[in-house]
Amino acid sequence: MIARKLESRYNKDQIMGMYLNYIDLGEGRYGIEAAAQGYFGKSVTTQAGSKNAITPYEAAVLASIIKQPYPDANSQGYDPNYNPTGAKGRWEYTMKNMLEMKKITQQEYDQRRYPKVKPKNTNSCKTCAADKPVGMIMRHVKAELAAAGITPVEQERGGLTITTTIDPRVQKAAEEAGSQKSADSPMNGLSKKYQAAVIGVDPTNGRVLGYYGGDDPNGLDFGGYMNADSLQVTGGQSPGSSFKVYTLAAGLKEGLSFDSTWNAKKKRANGKVINNAGADPGVLCGGRSENCDLETATIKSYNFPFYWITDELKPGTVVEAAKEAGLKHLFQDLQDKPVDLTKTDESTWNSSGYFDDEVGFGQYRVVPLEHAEGVATIVNGGVHHSAHFVRSVTKVDAETGKKQTLISEKTDGNRVFPADQMANLQGVMAKIVRADNRDLAGGRESIAKSGTWEVDGNNGAKKGSGDCWFVGGIPQLAATVWVGGKKDRVSLKEKDGGDMFGARTPSRIWKKFLDDSAEALNLDNRDFPERINTGEKDKFGNGIAPPPVQQNNPCSLLGLPGNCTNNGDNSRDGKNRNGDNRNGNNGGLGGFGGFGNNNNQNNVTIVPTPDSDQDGGG
Repeated sequence: MIARKLESRYNKDQIMGMYLNYIDLGEGRYGIEAAAQGYFGKSVTTQAGSKNAITPYEAAVLASIIKQPYPDANSQGYDPNYNPTGAKGRWEYTMKNMLEMKKITQQEYDQRRYPKVKPKNTNSCKTCAADKPVGMIMRHVKAELAAAGITPVEQERGGLTITTTIDPRVQKAAEEAGSQKSADSPMNGLSKKYQAAVIGVDPTNGRVLGYYGGDDPNGLDFGGYMNADSLQVTGGQSPGSSFKVYTLAAGLKEGLSFDSTWNAKKKRANGKVINNAGADPGVLCGGRSENCDLETATIKSYNFPFYWITDELKPGTVVEAAKEAGLKHLFQDLQDKPVDLTKTDESTWNSSGYFDDEVGFGQYRVVPLEHAEGVATIVNGGVHHSAHFVRSVTKVDAETGKKQTLISEKTDGNRVFPADQMANLQGVMAKIVRADNRDLAGGRESIAKSGTWEVDGNNGAKKGSGDCWFVGGIPQLAATVWVGGKKDRVSLKEKDGGDMFGARTPSRIWKKFLDDSAEALNLDNRDFPERINTGEKDKFGNGIAPPPVQQNNPCSLLGLPGNCTNNGDNSRDGKNRNGDNRNGNNGGLGGFGGFGNNNNQNNVTIVPTPDSDQDGGG
């Protein structure tokens, strides 16, 4: 009845024209004109025989696609870019029909040649900023759509309204802070071999608000190492000391205290010294190298406590904390394929050939985007939200005309670390910001951790800093910054020629990004929770307590021989108040007193100086 009603108003050509202007002809091309432009760069409205007009052979290709423009479980369809063999077979069928219907001559049929089809343009989206750094975000959007069950074919077909999490103001701040093309970026003026990644995540819901992973959207994704074709993770970078936040989170869960003490001179089981950026173990921690507290070691970013914490907890426990925070991949040494943390557990991670105690201070490579998710969990006080780029996806139902919601973001978090322990950790991380002189504008409170991992000098690279990080954030925005080699690992240098560390260029990028984002978003100046000291001081630690000061034996303090016991009560002016000395009369010598003649013994009496009221002080 509908067909008859249409025929009463339109002729056959008009009906066919409406049909051809409506149908999907593959690769998201709706209508015959879009298909002609997309496959051949020509127009169906141009007079036949004229330049830029569709030929009968090209028309047959387009007509052949109609039957099945996209592949399914039963057939690869007839898009010539996806199934050239099947498309050509269908084209032969169409050409034969055209001859039988006398739409072409026998000569045209005999001279038929399958026309050349334009390859699919993966960057044809004119509204996606595909030629700009933000275009790289589309990889992550496509991956999230696929994970939600929207197949690549459905994505290509179009008709979807996709709302991302990206805030243009934060995105602008990320690009201006991280790109060498930005005149205001700390990267500007450094070697062209260097590359930065800047990632901003809302820690309260996991939304990626800003993402800079490189200037070329078709190149290597330095933020997520996501392959543009397979949408799989292909690489990562060693996080260095920035990974210590997970080691601390794991230890705090087990009762670790920042007051615990550790021995910098203790060697590994194989006799090797634990490296602390080349510093002499004897001078670490202000000379308290055998009895260094964990808080100082964290702020100074010493490695030795984290090695021994991991040794006691086992590497798998530290990896589990990183997984709980948000990491999904961790690369073994010299392995290109990562260990999938979502499909393995501690029994695997603790087994031989996986991860050793150096995982505690960042030896093994991570994906910056996943590290950003983990850092956001710490910034958010131990409540984890999955980092994501898609807020919602909707489409119009072809049958009902009503809008359907295909994807709606999940912003419910789950607590993975206790709040009091995170307040303790955040309190120490706040001191790192001040120690590295990276206070934010307007006195805004922030927390941070630096990280550096060296390049070993192999494969022609000079030994030095190979990966440099600065991570942390403010309560409303977690920020992760990485700087490293653009193609190969290189020894990173500052403009002054000195070695780069996380607390130098990466920290300046971090500060600029947060300052600019906070100003653009007009964020209120919010503080982190008050610090709560947790853990048990003596539950962990291998520090050697210093020998007690023997106040009743001053000779031992001065290294003098013999027994210098004195019954007398020496005054501060050096005189013996009652003159009673076992064998002689003591005279006076300065503020120490009691250095007198002694006929038989080397006796000495020490009296306090004016600023000390302890017996035996000096």
